[in-house]
Amino acid sequence: MRVGAIDCGTNSIRLLVLESDGGEVAELARRTTMVRLGQGVDATGEFHADALARTFAACEDYAAIISELGGVERLRFVATSAARDAHNRELFFAGVEQRLGVRPEIASGDEEARLSYTGAAAGIPDAVDPVLVIDIGGGSTELIRGSGARIEAGQSLDMGAVRLRERFLRDDPPTSAQIDEAGAYVNSLLDDCHVDLRGIRTLVGVAGTVTTMAGVHLGLPRYDRRLVHHSVLDRDTIDEVAERWLTSTVEQVRAEPSMHPQRAEIICAGGLILREISHRVGVSLVVSESDILDGIAASLLA
Repeated sequence: MRVGAIDCGTNSIRLLVLESDGGEVAELARRTTMVRLGQGVDATGEFHADALARTFAACEDYAAIISELGGVERLRFVATSAARDAHNRELFFAGVEQRLGVRPEIASGDEEARLSYTGAAAGIPDAVDPVLVIDIGGGSTELIRGSGARIEAGQSLDMGAVRLRERFLRDDPPTSAQIDEAGAYVNSLLDDCHVDLRGIRTLVGVAGTVTTMAGVHLGLPRYDRRLVHHSVLDRDTIDEVAERWLTSTVEQVRAEPSMHPQRAEIICAGGLILREISHRVGVSLVVSESDILDGIAASLLA
């Protein structure tokens, strides 16, 4: 069976095509495109025309990739935070369906958390329980606590790299007052979070902020997911890199090794979120390249 999974977040859209013969699973294609679908959604409540155009162009590219592989038997397109918030999402639905032949699903916060945990747990088979998976996206951050394959609690919080950058960290670089305001907002959401962050033995981080920080910390001249997967970020490293991103200009951040040019504008906000969570949990973070996209694909194969 050949399946295709597409994860469309606030900042990026990603494709994964897998093929299984009932035993071995082969990865046929994996792509990431920065589209910034959530541009302005936090302020206006609507998708910007330019953001839709970028997203539709990526969908056309992915349709071509799938066609070149000979098609898929199942295709699932899951949209997350930005699509939950936009009033004009029917334009988005219609444009995606026209290009890919499948109607997007808007994942609830709970579903997003479940898929993130499923993908991450598969990527860290030797984790010591209890496990906390954090998925910092563009519009939201998912916190999921579990043991083994069982989820004990999960919550999606309205704090993401795009949302914080646009709402609080408006200057380049952000001012101290803006950083303090953003930090207070993040901590207010963490204070009210019903996921217990105490006693965590394994902290797993997925998605762009975490994987980019790992690539930068490792000094990789070009991002290599094989080297990033299972790397470890301790609390001092997270503090150091987050502080550097928050006090640097976008151009300075863009020049860092393995930094995606289009992620440089928002990565300071993602680093702030990661820093505040790290302070509360108090253990080093294991980086996983297996995340919500892998969870979506696994749901299709199952």
